[in-house]
Amino acid sequence: MQLSDFRVLTFDCYGTLVDWETGLLAALRPWLKRVGIAASDDDVLAAFAAREHAVQAGNPRALYPQVLVEVHAELARHWGVAVDQRAAELFGQSIAAWPPFPDTIDALKYLKGHFKLVILSNVDRMSFAFTNRRLEVAFDAVYTAQDIGSYKPSPRNFAYLIERLAEQGHPKSDILHVAQSLFHDHVPAQAAGLRSAWIDRQAGRGGATPPTAAARYNFRFSTLAGLADAHRAEGRR
Repeated sequence: MQLSDFRVLTFDCYGTLVDWETGLLAALRPWLKRVGIAASDDDVLAAFAAREHAVQAGNPRALYPQVLVEVHAELARHWGVAVDQRAAELFGQSIAAWPPFPDTIDALKYLKGHFKLVILSNVDRMSFAFTNRRLEVAFDAVYTAQDIGSYKPSPRNFAYLIERLAEQGHPKSDILHVAQSLFHDHVPAQAAGLRSAWIDRQAGRGGATPPTAAARYNFRFSTLAGLADAHRAEGRR
């Protein structure tokens, strides 16, 4: 199997293209300092991951900024401090400031010349629109949790993706799903019959995604640039 066997790359965005852990921590740290919580980055991200999944599962039609507001309140309860509604709302608005990984833009520009590029994201349309300006690439399609009415890892999200691409003439065999999160993306993508490429940004560390006991994938790279380089190398064989 080669990368050039595929015609469509479908991407998770936050964690794969965008450094959401840096964005999350930058948004949370001022509040944590103000309320006197001295937690490590790993502890903050693990606490976030558990509560984000619970909020999304409990209210799958909530827009992602509201998910962040509710997660912030749950984090306050977790650490035994007062819920700060203003700080929670600012956290919910922080998505637009989350930075792309340093390799993302150049890699996307290269890949755009060889594949159809599609987003499958757990955010809402407005939040992704802010991010899209930073990514500097026109995606061929964008499917969000707001469009689908559920959050990954729900199989509904991947069924929606597969159905929309089939309408455009792309069977599953055309599609490679590219993502960092084993929990949110690789487990449900593989269950839906898609091939996948793991962008292992954390070098196997859990971070802001829940731990996953077992997951399958067909390719593994430490960066998106690594995937782009591997595709270039195929052309030189």
